[in-house]
Amino acid sequence: MDQGSGAGPHRACGRLGAPSCGARAPGAPWARFSAWLECVCVVTFDLELGQALELVYPSDFQLTDKEKSSICYLSFPDSHSGCLGDTQFSFRIRQCGGQRRPWHTDDRHCDSGAPVSLQREPAHYFGYVYFRQVKDSSVKRGYFQKSLVLVSRLPFVRLFQALLSLVAPEYFDKLAPCLEAVCDEIDQWPAPVPGQTLNLPVMGVVLQVHIPSRADKPESGPPKQCSHENLLPAPVVLTSVHELDLLRCFRPVLAHVQLLWELMLLGEPLLVLAPSPAVSSEMVLALTSCLQPLKFCCDYRPYFTVHDSEFKEFTTRTQAPPSVVLGVTNPFFIKTLQHWPHVLRIGEPKMPGDLPKQVKLKKPSRLKTLDTKPGLYTAYTTYLHRDKALLRRLLKGLQKKRPSDVQTAVLRRHLLELTQSFLSPLEHYMASLMPLQKSITPWKTPPQIHPFHQDDFLRSLEHSGPQLTCLLKGDRLGLYRRFFKSPHFDGWYRQRHKEMAQKLEALHLEAICEANIEIWMKDKSEVEVVDLVLKLRERLVRAQGHQLPVKEATLKRARLYIETVIGSLPKDLQVVLCPP
Repeated sequence: MDQGSGAGPHRACGRLGAPSCGARAPGAPWARFSAWLECVCVVTFDLELGQALELVYPSDFQLTDKEKSSICYLSFPDSHSGCLGDTQFSFRIRQCGGQRRPWHTDDRHCDSGAPVSLQREPAHYFGYVYFRQVKDSSVKRGYFQKSLVLVSRLPFVRLFQALLSLVAPEYFDKLAPCLEAVCDEIDQWPAPVPGQTLNLPVMGVVLQVHIPSRADKPESGPPKQCSHENLLPAPVVLTSVHELDLLRCFRPVLAHVQLLWELMLLGEPLLVLAPSPAVSSEMVLALTSCLQPLKFCCDYRPYFTVHDSEFKEFTTRTQAPPSVVLGVTNPFFIKTLQHWPHVLRIGEPKMPGDLPKQVKLKKPSRLKTLDTKPGLYTAYTTYLHRDKALLRRLLKGLQKKRPSDVQTAVLRRHLLELTQSFLSPLEHYMASLMPLQKSITPWKTPPQIHPFHQDDFLRSLEHSGPQLTCLLKGDRLGLYRRFFKSPHFDGWYRQRHKEMAQKLEALHLEAICEANIEIWMKDKSEVEVVDLVLKLRERLVRAQGHQLPVKEATLKRARLYIETVIGSLPKDLQVVLCPP
């Protein structure tokens, strides 16, 4: 796609695109819409200005100039893609200028119950794009070129792609009124609460989705249709809000899936050069999802262009390549990022019935020209031996035309078992660092979580290593040692330590609520009693905000304790603690 005459993306404010006037407060209009989407953007091609932001809806949503520029450039395939007709893809951009929309209590509740890999992004926006390019003689340029973009913090790629496939064709025909009606419908949707199966009506269709929860089993099937509602028309059931067809994404690299899994686990920089933004973004999202249930803690860009504001940051040669997975379509990146240790070039996709031609493993030194052939260019040697039986099973399944969902389930289960068997010893060792419950007493500060000693953990592998649950052999100690240096270990450890600290706090609150508070108060000064009230109140607020795993019975007891303690104080202090 041409990038215009060099002018930057321009915002042409249409009827819906009035200048931004501030973030929405929790009780304001569009608050329910905000639980799903930040905004909807329309990007068009202006012959003089290049990509132009035609409108933002709702019109009160704030975007910085840098965010507008990024959305404009990333919403159009570049000139190397040659995408005619309709195409869908995704991008991810860094939010600029700090958090601007207040987080609702519902947002925190949704995040607390969601798997860590599916919680909303606090510092990034996802862009889900439906791009149309068709010949149009009425346009001076000869082509109609426009993108409808859903901007969200939620990584629900399957849901938003399905939503776009319903809305975008209709919007391109009917324009603004259609978009207003759709946004009004989304503003009536229930919040995406983890564990719930929701019916989401839009444009005469009902999308039925299950919002993943931490309590879900990793291989749970499609959501059951709600029998208590008589829905007309019958709902379109999405088997997942976020999972891609891994087999389709990984078809050309099945022989190297385990190598790629290790590169992702270790947070290695990887450039993915694909023939189109659709292939690029799906491959990057598939790669970053193959570590589940481990959260992908490195940066990743499903689609990235030379016009991105972070281009210089990612392409500098003055320091080691950053831990990022970049999806691109412009061969210029091959030349620019020759110093990167891992480059995956994917060819044009084959027909669905064809056996996939596996990309070859090649040395990075052969990465010299822009017409580099498809291949995985890396000098990396895997720590674990490859599961050849799995590869034979998948290729045989393709030969025999075994159902795609069955094949995908086999591949997904293999990756899940790889990750779980790797994490199992870490989880086991981490659990051993938790203080014993009997050491938690009501009126003393809770004991500290013991420190994580890497050498102690490595010694524990002999008795609780992944070899107990995974048959693959290899240099496991070497893999763990390298993992300790990756952003994923840091992210995993921080998350587990936070959860354990919250559990300790909850156990301490339970211990207080089970103790006899009247006996404790007998010899305590007013300062100590007031201090207890303030601490109990603080924990009560945190527990009610779903930040502490506390039972409802404990919360009721804590409220009763607060009332009892305040009632024992002089009237002037009672007025201070409970103003009328």
